[in-house]
Order: sequence, then structure tokens, then C-alpha cells
Amino acid sequence: MHPHSSPHPGPRSRRRTGSPRSARLAAVGAATLLLALTALPAAASGPAPSRAAASSAAAGSSDPSDRVLVFSKTAGFRHDSIPDGIAAIEELGAQGGFAVDATEDAAAFTPDNLARYAAVVFLSTTGDVLDPAQQSAFERYVRAGGGYVGVHAAADTEYDWPFYEGLVGAYFQSHPAIQQATVDVEDRAHPATAHLGPQWERTDEWYNYRANPRDRVKVLASLDETSYEGGAMGQDHPISWCQDYRGGRAFYTGFGHTKESYADPAFRQHLLGGIRYATDAAQADCRPEQGYRPLFDGTSTDGWKQAGPGSFTLDTASGTLTSTGGMGLLWYQARELRSYSLKLDWKVSSDDNSGVFIGFPASDDPWSAVDNGYEVQIDATDAPDRTTGSVYGFQSADLAKRDAALNPPGEWNTYEIRVQGERLRIWLNGVKINDFTNQDPARSLRQGYVGIQNHGEGDEVSFRNIRVKDLPAKSGGHHHR
Repeated sequence: MHPHSSPHPGPRSRRRTGSPRSARLAAVGAATLLLALTALPAAASGPAPSRAAASSAAAGSSDPSDRVLVFSKTAGFRHDSIPDGIAAIEELGAQGGFAVDATEDAAAFTPDNLARYAAVVFLSTTGDVLDPAQQSAFERYVRAGGGYVGVHAAADTEYDWPFYEGLVGAYFQSHPAIQQATVDVEDRAHPATAHLGPQWERTDEWYNYRANPRDRVKVLASLDETSYEGGAMGQDHPISWCQDYRGGRAFYTGFGHTKESYADPAFRQHLLGGIRYATDAAQADCRPEQGYRPLFDGTSTDGWKQAGPGSFTLDTASGTLTSTGGMGLLWYQARELRSYSLKLDWKVSSDDNSGVFIGFPASDDPWSAVDNGYEVQIDATDAPDRTTGSVYGFQSADLAKRDAALNPPGEWNTYEIRVQGERLRIWLNGVKINDFTNQDPARSLRQGYVGIQNHGEGDEVSFRNIRVKDLPAKSGGHHHR
């Protein structure tokens, strides 16, 4: 509920050459980081280096932050859509600013060669495609911060390698005939799914998996088994997910069997978003998530009440609330919260101002929340204790962690605001950026309401998927877990 103070240059969330993650990858194979792309081994029967690879070789690029390796070796069933998939990823790379090398030669899996890439895409690989030395090199690559993207039959790969089982998330079990099905999009903040509506109707080959990975990964989308024939996982059938795994980032999608998939703009955006996450070009909260209930599900504002001037515009098509005018507060009056984890997705359009208020008493005066609660700020350019991730006016976020975790204007971010006793912790896109303990009895966090701010004219901030989970109460402000 506060006007801007003097701005400073806003944070940017883009990995730069020389970042810690790039340095870790470089350390995996320092001796050959400057190899020309033409030195990449190619199988006698495999495809030639990609067009993107050739153009990048001509430019002499060797920065692992903007290079992706597509691996499509098969030791079992071979999908005839693989060439379409390679071509699509090359085109996405040309549009998205990353170079693409494609190979079916497992000899590419050496520490030196893998260190040249931000991510490796397993494109409908099948069977046992890596020998023990190659497995070891890839495991070291992931542990050093490398990214993994698994597409469709990547789940039908390396059944005797436990590390890979954890990385891909689940192994293939069976599939029915190709048919249309309804996809329930569970996470609409991740770059792979932010462009989709709550349901996605598409035709593909729908995998059943040997185990449900939900307790280990963040499920992005699942199948409605009532919408097609042959589902074998019941009411909970994940089909796409992401996770932080052993130091690296992993994204898997069960889509991509058909050639037509790779010409579908929605699927191509899904695949691009997964690659951007795996390469660290986009941030997302990929921690497993269960037990939350919606406060705002995108369909109505039941239970919410506007205090003060301005309002929020509800768009049920996109499932968003967008701030208009102010300074006001839309607060959830249906229930007072005590010990809880509050999660919500938010997006700014430019240098906009908003925030999430917590721990305030019921009131139709928005300034009551200012005086009696705390604001978790959303504002790219302000003083450190008044910018994104701060407890406004009281404690700055860890700026280095915040900047690394933050997506830029136009892209979605996810907050987790966790309140237990007088302790307030804040996660941005899965990274803890603030840990604050209240010392003021007038602002006790032990109980109170929550709300989102509409700051004023020209501040356009959108919110989506506001949900909460009750947590065990903890006394005091101690800082051990």
C-alpha cells in the first residue's frame, strides 16, 4: 500500500556466461570446451549435425549456456516422428536463442563433450542406449547442474539404471491406441504449461507408467482417464512433470508420439518451455506439491472481498485476477489462517507494484492490513527492503538468490509464503529468498487474513492459482526446521 521510492535498476533473471551453473558444467570437462562442433562424434547410421549446430560452429560458439544436445538413439521401438522432433527443436532453438546439435552416437556422452551443453534432450530414446562409462559421464553432468529433457519414449529407456529412473521420473508400462484425450493442466505458471488453459484436448499415444511419480516431482499436467479408453493409472495419471534432481533440472513430457505433435503450436510451446526450464533460461517451482486447497481457482471470487478503491478484473478464460486502480486490497474473508503455506502465481507486465498481505485482522479499511500485518512485496525496482521478495519496510530478500530465481515481466512467478508461529519464510520459484521473524505483538502472525494488493493506476499485476495448505503450529520464532 505504499508509493514507489527512488528506483534502481531492476533484477534480471537470465543466466550469464560465467554463472555458477555454467562454471560447474565447465568443470566436468574443461579440456575440450573449445572443440569445434564438427568434432562431435556421429554414428555411421545417425543424422548429420543439425543446421543450427553448423551455423553455430561457423560462429565459433562454445558457451554451454546456449547449447542443447538432442539424443535420439534407439535400441528398441523406433518412432518415425524423431526426425520431425529434431527439426522442431532446431526451429525452436533458432527462435529461442539456443544452438542445437543432434546425434544418435552415444560416444557423445563424455565429460568433456557434455560440458558444452546446458541440457540434453532424450527424444523418444528406447532401450539400453548408454554403456556404463557413458552413464557415469551423464550422471556427473547432471550432478554438476546439467539439464535433462525427456520426450515421450524417454520413459522407455535405461530400465536397469536407477539414477535414470529417478531422473525421468517414471518408467513406461503400456499404452492404448492413439486417440484424443483431455489433459488437465495442473500448473499454469511453469513455462511449459503457462500458455495452456485448464484443459487441453489433444490426440497422442497415452502412456501408462509403472509408478506414479507425484510424491517425487511437480506434476504439470495429468490425464483424465474418463476421456479416453485404455488408461490404467486411475484418477491420478500424471503425463508431464518437472523436478530438481541431484543438482540438475529435469523435465519430462509424455506427449510427442505422433509426427503431427511437432507441428502443433501448443505442443511446440510446451516443449520449448520444458527446454527453457532445463537450461535455466526460465525459472519455476518444481518441488513436489500435494495437500493444497484453492482459495482462488480462476472461476470466481467467492470468499473474497474488496477493501478500498480500485478492483481486480476476473478473466475466467485465463483464470486470472488482474489489478485495476487502487490503492486497495482484495482479501480472503471466508477464513482466518493460522499456521499455513500460501502459494500463488503472479505476473507483472512491466515495472508494476503489488504485494501479498498476511496476518492482518478483518477490516474493510485496506490500511488496517498495512498497520497490523505484513506485505510480501512485488515490485521490480525499489529500495532493497521494498522490492520483490522483501517483507515490505522490514527485511530485504536475499537479492542474489532473488535475482537468480526471478522471471522477467511477462512471465509467471510462484510465491510460497510459509507462516508458522511468528516466523515468515518466502520462496520464489522454489528458492528460499527470505526468512523473517516478527517481534511486534501488534503484528502477530499467529493468526490473520490474507489478501492481494491493487496498488494504483498503471500497476497491472495478475494473479492465478491461489492455494493454501494448513501446517502444524510451531511456537516462537526459532529458525530450525
